[in-house]
Amino acid sequence: MIVRTYKLIAYEKTGKMIADETFTAETDEAAKVIGQSMLEEQNLVEQTHRLASPAGKLILFHV
Repeated sequence: MIVRTYKLIAYEKTGKMIADETFTAETDEAAKVIGQSMLEEQNLVEQTHRLASPAGKLILFHV
């Protein structure tokens, strides 16, 4: 089992960072589910956000 570290960042429209979270997951799909859950819990779904894999691949992105 390989566990990878993912980075979730959310911004206000002004560019101010309002979330900077790091978490681990086994796959990109698992990370996408975890990241979406974190955004929903923090009411950040409609904010500009991105979730990146350790390789820099965007898993979630919203402007």
